[in-house]
Amino acid sequence: MREAFRATVSRMKTKVFVDGSEGTTGLQIHGRLATRTDVELIRIAPEKRKDAAARAACLNAADIAFLCLPDDAAREAAALVTNPRTCVIDASTAHRTHPDWAYGLPELSPGYRERIRVSKRIANVGCHAAAFILAVRPLVRAGIVPTATALTCFSLTGYSGGGKKMIAAYEAVPPDPLLAAPRPYALGLAHKHLPEMRLHTGLDAPPLFVPVVANHYRGLAVTVQLPLDKLPGGRTPEELHAALAGAYAGETFVRVLPLNSEAALDVLACNGTNRADLLVTGNGRQALVICRLDNLGKGASGSAIQCMNLHLGLPEATGLV
Repeated sequence: MREAFRATVSRMKTKVFVDGSEGTTGLQIHGRLATRTDVELIRIAPEKRKDAAARAACLNAADIAFLCLPDDAAREAAALVTNPRTCVIDASTAHRTHPDWAYGLPELSPGYRERIRVSKRIANVGCHAAAFILAVRPLVRAGIVPTATALTCFSLTGYSGGGKKMIAAYEAVPPDPLLAAPRPYALGLAHKHLPEMRLHTGLDAPPLFVPVVANHYRGLAVTVQLPLDKLPGGRTPEELHAALAGAYAGETFVRVLPLNSEAALDVLACNGTNRADLLVTGNGRQALVICRLDNLGKGASGSAIQCMNLHLGLPEATGLV
């Protein structure tokens, strides 16, 4: 009897609903999960996508509900979930600094990983933020970068991070010549990822951050500039590299490249994976810490699925590369 029960449980599929499956991140999550035999996707009729009652029924029928929506709509969707067994994973920025929501970057510490495992409310990472936090948090935790340090960084990213409207603009026929070259944006210095970049690194203030969108579909690299001669104790690139290597030793999806490697010049190298690569390069006075990832992978859908796997007690790499 007990063996038969265990066999039945093992055959049960996880019910998943993607609210906002027609958006860029939603499509990626839906596509990745559609090939998994352990998942049953709950589908909503196209004409019911904005029907609150129909959405609520799907959300509460799910074991895992992904919210791939604008911030206000994500807050509204989260409020529709009344089933205590439903785990909500929100891909918007709405809950990334909310104290009641776990933050979906398990590599940051055992505490982050455990909170994702037990929480029913998980805020998925932002793409720029994930790269910045992975690059900086270990340096702050090791005391190499004081919390009061005023950091500067920039991000080079593919246009898919801007969603459907930006994708359509870049892929228009004939192409817009103004979009051929990289373009800085968010020049008001109030990018929506800044709050999580500050909170989850432990910095006193967010960095001065300039994102730059380029004419490629996916692939992102954040570069953090560090004046070593102005850090307490006069740090070296070797110390930065050792701190990062120690922080991510044994992690499946975070790889620290050899010191001064030129491999990180390829912004597209992590595309199609859930991997993040870190590089330290520099001299006696200055250093760069670069983190590259797929903005649709570790920066969005891949990270969300990794959180789902962790919450369900599955190997984190299930269905991911």
